[in-house]
Amino acid sequence: MPKVTVYNMAGKAVGELELASGVFGAEVNEPLLHDAVVMYQASRRLGTAKAKTRGEVRGGGRKPWRQKGTGRARTGSIRSPLWRGGGVIFAPAPREYRFSMPKKARRRALASALSAKVRDGEMIVLDSLAIAEPSTKTVAALLGILNIGGALIVTGGEDKNVHLSSRNIPRVKAAAARNLNVYDVLAHDNLVMTRDAVREVEEALGA
Repeated sequence: MPKVTVYNMAGKAVGELELASGVFGAEVNEPLLHDAVVMYQASRRLGTAKAKTRGEVRGGGRKPWRQKGTGRARTGSIRSPLWRGGGVIFAPAPREYRFSMPKKARRRALASALSAKVRDGEMIVLDSLAIAEPSTKTVAALLGILNIGGALIVTGGEDKNVHLSSRNIPRVKAAAARNLNVYDVLAHDNLVMTRDAVREVEEALGA
């Protein structure tokens, strides 16, 4: 089982924590991580692009001129895509880009992402993270004590004060353990988790 040092908010080591090998010591499956990131990004796409085809633009009900004898090219409608003001060939239409991965694959991908952070020494576990009131300065000072820049801060449950204290710091995001996803883990340089968050993630991933 992998072990990590547990720190307090003053940056002092207060013990060690054994991590579940199936969650934080799993084999890093890079193709699976790629699929999970693409799924996350696809789900965020709006897919609202829209243009009108020749059947949707206004006008063009009659043939502009007779077929023969004018010396001009034959045409049947002023709404042809070849004309100014005409329709668009293969026009984009609103669509849904999202797709889903099997539940087991999603869990394996998250375990791979967490294991990669532990392997690379980019995961820090805090004994607790208690902020009495929203304070950006408090979180910035904590990151300075831990000697890290960008980070994903994961708490056991929804912590409004931690969220409000983190949102104005560049490359820093706070999230509850139940909302943890592969994209956020990989997108941030470091992963800071409370002891409660670690146990909650291990329980959720069936460790």
